[in-house]
Amino acid sequence: MNDPIARLGQGMYWQDLQPGQRWRTFRRTITEADLVQFINATGMLEAIFIEDGYEGGAIRGRPVPGALTYTFIEGFILQTLIQGTGLAMLELHQKILAPVLVGDSIDALVEVTGVRPTSQGNRAVVTSRIEVFNQRQEPVMEYTATRLLAGRPTA
Repeated sequence: MNDPIARLGQGMYWQDLQPGQRWRTFRRTITEADLVQFINATGMLEAIFIEDGYEGGAIRGRPVPGALTYTFIEGFILQTLIQGTGLAMLELHQKILAPVLVGDSIDALVEVTGVRPTSQGNRAVVTSRIEVFNQRQEPVMEYTATRLLAGRPTA
């Protein structure tokens, strides 16, 4: 449909991106309900996540799986930067730097590091570096994502 009215929430096409562009996501506080729903949905029933005050753990407090932290940040990215334009996640390299606990608030800095148009299909491979921080601005995770993004529709 070639509707001239812009769609609210539409992500960016690869032509709108260039290396060096940066954005900060919104911040989100991780709740006990988030942890419980995530471990129930994924089956990550590890004692460190399901037993409050687990004595065998190396982390004080209620740690959450790194996968939960990653998926919340990806949710921000999906809802904004690549909504309607993201075609595929091609590669992911992730490093956990510090624990995230129930009650922590996380946000991320997203930087485009590469845009490489493909030879067909009005698409490009876009690489970005994502740095995740807690409410004290301490880095808790960093990852590089390589995605396939759609191009601007042709007339």
